[in-house]
Amino acid sequence: MNHSHLSTFDLSGKLAVVTGARRGIGLAVAEALAAAGADIVAVSAHLEASGSEVEKRVTALGRACRCLSADFADRGAVLNLARELAEPGRPVDILVNNAGTIARAPAARHPDADWDRVLEVDLSSQFVLSREVGRRMLEQGHGKIIFTASLLSFQGGINVPGYAAAKSGIAGLTRALANEWAGHGVNVNAIVPGYVETDNTQALRDDPVRFQAIVARIPAGRWARPEDFAGVAVFLASAASDYVHGALIPVDGGWLGR
Repeated sequence: MNHSHLSTFDLSGKLAVVTGARRGIGLAVAEALAAAGADIVAVSAHLEASGSEVEKRVTALGRACRCLSADFADRGAVLNLARELAEPGRPVDILVNNAGTIARAPAARHPDADWDRVLEVDLSSQFVLSREVGRRMLEQGHGKIIFTASLLSFQGGINVPGYAAAKSGIAGLTRALANEWAGHGVNVNAIVPGYVETDNTQALRDDPVRFQAIVARIPAGRWARPEDFAGVAVFLASAASDYVHGALIPVDGGWLGR
């Protein structure tokens, strides 16, 4: 690959908003986009205004990092975030919808409150933010929106009905937005993580039987690490993916192919 081809992955001068950026996949993606040249707006429910790990990593790469806190379970907070991102100055070029939560309880005893919160954080808030940011991307004639889907966009999981429903919804939302916006220079795609070593999966990893059973079914023979998502995130955020629309790209060690 010659240099001119590699330059299509260059994000210099772009502004990327990454939600759920305090840790895990969001942190790794923010760092990867910064390494490719983008300035970052990092958002999480409990993100320090200064001194956070994401800020340290992004600024160490010589890029600007603005840290915002927003509770994605609160519709008003999400609309406030959208308004803040719309303030005159710099348009958003890349939106990574990665914030998420999970609630584990058997379906027969799954509380309404857990269902409602997971659906709001993992699906509804992501639609609202994408609608508001996406509208401005349509006006400027370009933009990249990347969702974090899940294996449970395709499978049902166990004891996580709200999460499975929300992540299946994200798969549909990715395609629905792509259908409307692909002709206007806005790409909408999703990354589909497999089993990842993050706080979200701590309960599974603490169960030696479940942990080993999952590893045994992954052709790559290991769980994902957050940095495994860096390359696909840069690809989907860059000109390299300009003809990729409505795609759900698995990064799962081969799980779905098994």
